[in-house]
This record gives sequence, C-alpha cells and structure tokens, in this order.
Amino acid sequence: MKVPFEINLKDQVAVVTGGGGILCSDFSHAIAACGAKVAVLDLNLEAAQKVADSIVAEGGVAIAVKANCLEAESLQAAHEVVLEKLGPCDILINGAGGNNPRGTTDDEQFDAKVEGIKTFFDLDPAGVRFVFDLNVIAALLTTQVFAKDMIGRGGNILNVSSMNAFRPLTKIPAYSGAKAAVSNFTQWLAVYFGKSGIRVNAIAPGFFVTNQNRALLFDAEGNPTARTGKILRGTPMGRFGESNELLGALLFLLSNEASGFITGIVLPVDGGFSAYSGV
Repeated sequence: MKVPFEINLKDQVAVVTGGGGILCSDFSHAIAACGAKVAVLDLNLEAAQKVADSIVAEGGVAIAVKANCLEAESLQAAHEVVLEKLGPCDILINGAGGNNPRGTTDDEQFDAKVEGIKTFFDLDPAGVRFVFDLNVIAALLTTQVFAKDMIGRGGNILNVSSMNAFRPLTKIPAYSGAKAAVSNFTQWLAVYFGKSGIRVNAIAPGFFVTNQNRALLFDAEGNPTARTGKILRGTPMGRFGESNELLGALLFLLSNEASGFITGIVLPVDGGFSAYSGV
C-alpha cells in the first residue's frame, strides 16, 4: 500500500480490532507498510485472514486472529496468540464497533399523525444496549487486555469515534450516544495513562461508505438515497470520504516524533461537516 507519508514503526506490534472491515483493513495495511507487525483481529476470521494475507503478499508481517471483543476470554485467547507469534502489543487500534437496527428510528422527528413506523417509543432497550456494548464495552475490554503490554514500555492507543459524537445524527440515537461515550473514554484513558508513557487519541470519521452503511446511502440499483442527499448538502466538500483519506490522521497520531505531546484528542476527518451550520 502507498501511504501519504512514512513513519517509523519498525518491529512494533500493532493490534487492530475490526481489522476485516473497510476502514480498519486500510489501517492495517498502512501501519504494516511503515514496518509494524500487525495482528488483524476480527470476529470474522475469514475477513481478517484475507487482510493478513494481502499484507504478507505486499512484503509485510501480519497474522489473522479471531476475537470477540465483547468476551474477555476470547480477547485473552487472542492476546496469547499475538504474544506467541508477534510479541507484546505496542499499538492498539480499537476499530471494532457498529450500529444495530434495534437502536434506530424510522423518523427524524416525532409526528403523532404518522403511524406504522418505528419511533423513539419503539426502541428496543436490548438493541440500544448492544450498540453501546459493541462500541464502548468492546473498547474497554480490549484495552484492559492489550494495554497491560504497554505498562513500563509505552505505547499508543487509537480509538475510532465518529462525527456523531459531536452532534447526534437523526434516526441513530444509540450509535450517536455510543460514539460520544467512545470520545469521552478516549479522554479519560489519556489522563489515566498520562504518566505511563501511553498516548490515547481518537479519529472521528465523517461520512465514508462502508459495508455497514452502504444500504442506507444507496438503493439496490446504486442510486443515492434521500439521506445521502442531505449528507452531501451538509458536507462542504460535497462528497463522501475515501478510506485512504484517514491514513494521514492515523499515521500522524501514531508517530511519537510528530505527535509525542498529543494525547486525549478526537481528530475529525469529515470534509468540513462539523464546521458547516447549514446556512
């Protein structure tokens, strides 16, 4: 993979959760291109293996490890594999996350005259809880397991938040709230590990087309939906981001030379979405 600029990650061990997805697979490739040995963790081992194989084919070092980030025992087992095959973790990217239909509404604003749709009053608490677990508890458990390797050695933790964390989007209260919690957790961890040589930051992507949101942004024929139109009108650059456009922020935050005094920030990469008032 061609990276926007190179940083020295030679011989560092990087663990990437959700590594089989579109964004985190690119993250895995980029840090491998900078010399890191990468453990691609994903619940879908086949997807993780595909990414690891691709990195190896490019001359990098990578392994695929199946892990359920909601189960401490699964993460502990994954940790043992990483220790045995690559060594202790230096870089942790908490990329596992996502949304669930049970935590979304059909309407943007409540209208008592509209019937037959899922409103706020129909949200499934179990679904909302699942979304929080998938984004927040997964990051907590994974960090508990892998950050222990960094104690006394230093390291980098990078969480994946979202622009939803700054201002909630309509229809997705669970996801927006969960990502706000990820940003808050990032700041908390940065303070907690401030004197331990461990830096903790987050990237907040704006709108990127992924496997998760593709059906919301395009119909079955590939035409943009009405929601896509609203998104692009609210994005000054007038387009969706490309996954490779996150790599500069990723490498900057992982570079001790470039950002050694930066910890506890949530960096937006959003095409100006957060700066636009709509007027």
